[in-house]
Amino acid sequence: MTKKQKRVLYRILIAFFLLAALHFAPVTGWARLILYLVPYLVIGYDILRKAALGIIHREIFDENFLMAVATVGAILLGEYVEGAAVMLFYQVGELFQSVAVGRSRRNISALMDIRPDSANVEDEQGNLIQVDPDDVEIGTVIVVQPGEKVPIDGVVVAGHSTLNTSALTGESVPRSVGEADDIISGCVNLTGLLKIRTTREFGESTVSKILDLVENSSMKKSPTENFITRFAKYYTPAVCFGALAVAVLPPVLNLLLGNPAAWGIWVIRALTFLVISCPCALVVSIPLSFFGGIGAASANGILVKGSNYLEALSETKYMVFDKTGTLTRGVFQVTKVQPSDNYPAPEAGAQAQRLQRDGLLYDAACAESYSSHPISKSLQEACVRTVDRSLVTDVEEIGGQGVTALVDGVRVAAGNGKLMRTLGVSCREPEEAGTVVHVARDSVYCGYILISDVEKEQSAEAIAALKAAGVKSTVMLTGDSRAVAEYTAGRLGLDQVYGELLPADKVERVEALLAQKKGKEKLAFVGDGINDAPVLSRADIGIAMGALGSDAAIEAADIVLMDDNPMKIALAMGISRKCLRIVRENIVFALGVKFVCLILGAMGVANMWMAIFADVGVMVLAVLNAVRCLSVRKDG
Repeated sequence: MTKKQKRVLYRILIAFFLLAALHFAPVTGWARLILYLVPYLVIGYDILRKAALGIIHREIFDENFLMAVATVGAILLGEYVEGAAVMLFYQVGELFQSVAVGRSRRNISALMDIRPDSANVEDEQGNLIQVDPDDVEIGTVIVVQPGEKVPIDGVVVAGHSTLNTSALTGESVPRSVGEADDIISGCVNLTGLLKIRTTREFGESTVSKILDLVENSSMKKSPTENFITRFAKYYTPAVCFGALAVAVLPPVLNLLLGNPAAWGIWVIRALTFLVISCPCALVVSIPLSFFGGIGAASANGILVKGSNYLEALSETKYMVFDKTGTLTRGVFQVTKVQPSDNYPAPEAGAQAQRLQRDGLLYDAACAESYSSHPISKSLQEACVRTVDRSLVTDVEEIGGQGVTALVDGVRVAAGNGKLMRTLGVSCREPEEAGTVVHVARDSVYCGYILISDVEKEQSAEAIAALKAAGVKSTVMLTGDSRAVAEYTAGRLGLDQVYGELLPADKVERVEALLAQKKGKEKLAFVGDGINDAPVLSRADIGIAMGALGSDAAIEAADIVLMDDNPMKIALAMGISRKCLRIVRENIVFALGVKFVCLILGAMGVANMWMAIFADVGVMVLAVLNAVRCLSVRKDG
């Protein structure tokens, strides 16, 4: 508990014991009034002060005004116990609310704690000195010791270590880094000492951008929050005038009809009406629910820029994906090596086939050894034998086709079908999807190597989870060939796929899908955030996947997933739907109870104690229900 919360608790206890003692005290008249004013003022002086300030500033109609009028009116009518009790239980409800909000803020604060307070820099004698991260210029070498947070984005220039990225991604698996690796701020260095050359200023580093995003998320309110704000603006004055009507109209009508005017009864009913009508449960629990939902998402490495996007995500029926880097790893990998019958075999049997595959891969890797193309790198990584560049000479790269080279005196060609046709070598294109590298030795076709962008392990499971969550259509848009796109889509279980698209073509496809929506249905686009900014901006909801350290993603997207796990999309939808379900529960519960109690209060059936439950009790229950938004099951 905070000091302020403890002070409120002490006041509640003091007022409670004073009221309990007065209940048995044999006092009457003015002495009884004065004695009951003591616990009333102990527990309610701040509410009376706020109500008075609201009247002075012409912001009259709020819960403080309602409580002040109701309790002061009860005391003036001689209902001392009820007046003090209403204020006491109202403060109990406010304390519950404060504790719940504090828990939500501590959840967010766990994320805020990723910002370091200092950075270590070596002086001329090699001693470490601590400086303010804001004072560290780009290109400065900083030192991060084991157990410390990385303060600024940069590149490792010395040292090897493992990093804890859980505060950013929600995942506990450590990440290994060494020399020349990029490193982002907010991670915790676990094992070895690292020297890092900064590539950004502190204010532009990943950790600062993330914290700014989270801190400002409350500025973008959901339609439900805006409705509650507008509702409270008109509801509070309406019930005040309603209470005035309950206090005045029936006695006046009775007087006109010749009956004695029972003013006291109707004033008590009006005051009860005021206590019941207080909209605290809605005004407090709805924003708290969204705040808790955003906090739960942040704890799982999902950054939501506002509750409006959290609510929209729950209504998503169309989920559109980029392919490379989103559903696939974005890393080329050799998936098949197929020698032809013409490839020389040193011996027969299974051993011969293995040697043929190794040999074919070695020939292609040697021919491509001087290229920096990703395909060339994937060939060299897959090769089991060490490539000896000294054996490679007379290299000729043919644009858009491939490369030829002398490998240990043998002319080797590695490239696509166009290269084979240029060299007069006959080959047949395989049926499998992927990038094909054909290999020929001295103009004799020797086989092909298939290179594919490997799917992420969780992609198929993520698509299935989204369909189970009620997504009507899953679509993939990619610049890859149609054959590759259709192959990947088939393996992952996507409903629609469009290949060979330029960025402008992707926007057109999203526009066409947006035209198919009905009612409140929403379309979300999921991309890697680097080259998909136009589509992320055009969709109802832009979700950046694998955006750890990506400025483009954080700027363009509405929701940012801090790692590249597509299952986080289904988790985010689960959080949003749980949050909206709790919000609706609170709205129905609060309005339902208040509506019934307002009618009973106006009829004289509900007394002040029932009014206390309708106000404080409903608020406490709604707040406790809202706190459930802070927790979420990762298993969906």
